[in-house]
Amino acid sequence: MGGGSFVTYWKRNRLTPLVAGPLAAVLIILLTDLEPGNRAVTFMAAIALWMAIWWITEAVPLAVTALLPVALFPIFGIMTGKQVAPLYFNSIIFLFIGGFIIALAMQRWNLHKRIALYIIRLVGLSASRLVLGFMVATAFLSMWISNTATTMMMVPIALAVIIKLEESAAAADQAGAKRFSVGLLLAIAYSASIGGIATLVGTPPNLSFARIFTISFEQAPEISFTQWIVFALPLTIIMLTFAWLYLTRVFATRRAAGEIDRGVFNRELRALGPMGREERGVLVVFALTALLWLTRSDLTLGQLELTGWATRLGLAGLVDDGTVAIVMAISLFVIPAGDGGRLMRWGDTLKLPWGIVLLFGGGFALASGFKESGLSMWCGDQLAGIGALNPVLIVLIVCLLITFLTELTSNTATTEMILPILAATAVAINLNPLLLMVPATLSASCAFMLPVATPPNAIVFGSDRITVAQMARTGLVLNLVGAVLITLVVFTLGRLVLQIDLGAMPVWALGQ
Repeated sequence: MGGGSFVTYWKRNRLTPLVAGPLAAVLIILLTDLEPGNRAVTFMAAIALWMAIWWITEAVPLAVTALLPVALFPIFGIMTGKQVAPLYFNSIIFLFIGGFIIALAMQRWNLHKRIALYIIRLVGLSASRLVLGFMVATAFLSMWISNTATTMMMVPIALAVIIKLEESAAAADQAGAKRFSVGLLLAIAYSASIGGIATLVGTPPNLSFARIFTISFEQAPEISFTQWIVFALPLTIIMLTFAWLYLTRVFATRRAAGEIDRGVFNRELRALGPMGREERGVLVVFALTALLWLTRSDLTLGQLELTGWATRLGLAGLVDDGTVAIVMAISLFVIPAGDGGRLMRWGDTLKLPWGIVLLFGGGFALASGFKESGLSMWCGDQLAGIGALNPVLIVLIVCLLITFLTELTSNTATTEMILPILAATAVAINLNPLLLMVPATLSASCAFMLPVATPPNAIVFGSDRITVAQMARTGLVLNLVGAVLITLVVFTLGRLVLQIDLGAMPVWALGQ
């Protein structure tokens, strides 16, 4: 093979990023020792960097990169093979599978098309109004139910809207329609994460914060549901507004979706005809699933306490959203259809994006590796040296660190690993612990760059309409803006609502 042909072969097969991942890992292992006496920290950092390079560059399929922990963790003594394998199949995976089966049933019987057409007629036909409608609906649902479940419900509807827009757009507008589809899907993923910030029950990191804060500071006053929503809801509204303006400017231009005649959608609705037995059956399963997700857990609104059905039935701690998703998905294989079959057939599940399932598992394994190796503790310990900095700069550093750390790890796992460290660090540098713990918690829900960062990101990536590069470029801006907005809100509303006094350490913190 001549020199020129070798270079061509190298470029065609994208060997540069393919080699860059393992090469970077080897260099870290050979040239650094992050924590003397514990080589697992260095090994884990090397593997994390390798996976990050391959995920960002797509040197190999994303699902293949997600399998690296299965191969490398045992070899480098981070976790045993038996410990790693179960991480790839857990309740979140079942939530994804169950929710996707329900989505496939909607597609099979065209329920998603009917819902999408009604949304278009009600919200409007302009690109920006469509994006805003989806974002507000997604964010509101994510305040109360799992952001994963919310995204699972919204994506099939969005895809139906996108298909209708692409079919209606003129040939010259097809490129714009495709850009609009990227913007709409990213809007749903980002809104699901942003909406969850607003309430204590909206996202797992918020609940982790409430529990860890109480454990770390037993004398501290409780952070109530009302107190949290008064503090966090304005932040959610501000971030959602910025995300809408940014996404519509970048993706959903005035001509992105073409000029669409409202009559097109009215004719499509008439073509669907009246809702049939199968469609009604899927709608009932869909609505019941959403209701069960919404009412499963206990909810406290100030003095008002709402008991979830899981508690009433003595199932608290036993069932989760994944259980609900699988139960309802199974029902689709049981409920009869008019043609003598069932609402779902096993052959329909071949459309499940199993690569995304592995992508989820890789993220969970990576988070566990961070924890088991001690790399998370090492990252947190580095914050101890920032005590001499201005508090505003300290908070901004914490926001940026957590935001970009959760691009590679589970936000829940990151929160639970980092918050105890930040609690101790705050006391050591004489800062109110809330000043570090609250922004870290909020930042854990603001990872917008990579598919593995959050389940909503992975779900919309599973549509095969978004590239990693598109998500990374767009998400980087939101990551940076989110860190700045969180810092500003903590130093304004945080001081007012959470009683964060910058001039003195709270008594409950000094007593630890």
